[in-house]
Amino acid sequence: MRAFRGQPKISSGDGAQGKSAELVIRGLNLAFGGIQALRDIDLQVNTGELFALIGPNGAGKTSLLNCITGFYHASSGNITFNGRSIVNRHPHELTRIGIGRTFQNIELFPGMTVLQNMQLARHIHYRYTLPGAGLFLPSVRREEVRHRAILEEIIDFLEIQSIRRELVGSLPYGMRKRVELGRALALEPSLLVLDEPFAGMTLEEKEDMVRFLLDLHEGWGQTMILVEHDMSIVMSISQRIVVLNFGEKLAEGLPEEIQNHPDVIKAYLGETTDLGVEAHS
Repeated sequence: MRAFRGQPKISSGDGAQGKSAELVIRGLNLAFGGIQALRDIDLQVNTGELFALIGPNGAGKTSLLNCITGFYHASSGNITFNGRSIVNRHPHELTRIGIGRTFQNIELFPGMTVLQNMQLARHIHYRYTLPGAGLFLPSVRREEVRHRAILEEIIDFLEIQSIRRELVGSLPYGMRKRVELGRALALEPSLLVLDEPFAGMTLEEKEDMVRFLLDLHEGWGQTMILVEHDMSIVMSISQRIVVLNFGEKLAEGLPEEIQNHPDVIKAYLGETTDLGVEAHS
């Protein structure tokens, strides 16, 4: 991977740096009728950690992310974020308390520009009233300038200045992935949840995304949960990894521990293959 350049400059004062993002999951179960998607999951993500969640297809990774971000409601168990239970909370409520997300299948508005898609994410930070906005008072103008400045810093950080006014639907797939990351960052989350951010990318696009994530983590202290199938990336950038298989927690540990864990190797690739090489499932 190429060395990353510089550090993110997001400087609104409300960014992830210094924000607590302690996520604790205990005894989590999720069932759809007679299908048990998740069974008795226990894990913890610490503030400032780049935490990876891996497993074969159908292991329950996205189901767990959906529980964390409010798209699914757990059948039983508990999830706490910074000491408060978030079980059965809705996505918009979780966004307001600092949980942002990207999606496995890109969830942008293709008929809107890059800038417009990112501006939509800023609505949770608007403080002016509807009458004030209608009159476009000086205080509203000042706030609009402040929000735009934050978005421009994110645009500069992600190196998408040249496409800020392009329609998202006209962009290559890998660039749309970058825009979706930008929209998630516009929320200024303390916990950033990334569902397969490298899927469908070329090698060069993956290298760029790795650089952005490392910049965010090392330069800004962003807490992240990463779900990804590319094991070469997971093993090189993650600090700690949890492995799911058939909805159950199979293993937890440092990348080198997971890479050599016999049950993990068997679940992914069979008895003899080295998980340290790139693996796709």
